[in-house]
Amino acid sequence: MRKLIRRPSPGAIIATVALFFALGGSAYGLVITGHSIKNGSLTGGDIKNGSLASRDVKRASLGGRAIKESSLGEVPASTTAGGVFRQAVVLGTGALVRGRGTSSAARLAEGRYQVIFYRDVRGCAYMASIGDAGTAAPAAGLVETSSLNSNIAGVSLRTQNSAGNPADRPFHLIVSC
Repeated sequence: MRKLIRRPSPGAIIATVALFFALGGSAYGLVITGHSIKNGSLTGGDIKNGSLASRDVKRASLGGRAIKESSLGEVPASTTAGGVFRQAVVLGTGALVRGRGTSSAARLAEGRYQVIFYRDVRGCAYMASIGDAGTAAPAAGLVETSSLNSNIAGVSLRTQNSAGNPADRPFHLIVSC
């Protein structure tokens, strides 16, 4: 027996192609807007690097974890941001004439003073010298510094005359952290 293979007619070919397109659909252009995106569906991988500007992000909408610290560069220590040096110029009466980062100064007894700063100064270096608050030359004397036991933000000072006896003397104090 001979097998008969029939060629499909041109009408059958056109009908098959039409059926293929009808079932498969056709491509069409799609415009994506903000309204067509479901909230919370985009991730960082969906956004091209460098495509967002600061005007595209709502103010204060990125939390601290959203920004890598490595991209910020070196962050200064809090002592640098607040100033490395704290200082005080104090009269022999214990009155604070001027200062930086200084909360208060007081005379406790003859030749005994305390200066309180706004921050912890326990790990800092204290440098003091007998010095007038104005332009006059101060009386001769000595000054000694130490941490204030009763307050982590305080420095204790003792002033003496040139003979080594307690005496009220004006001084300049610098605290370097």
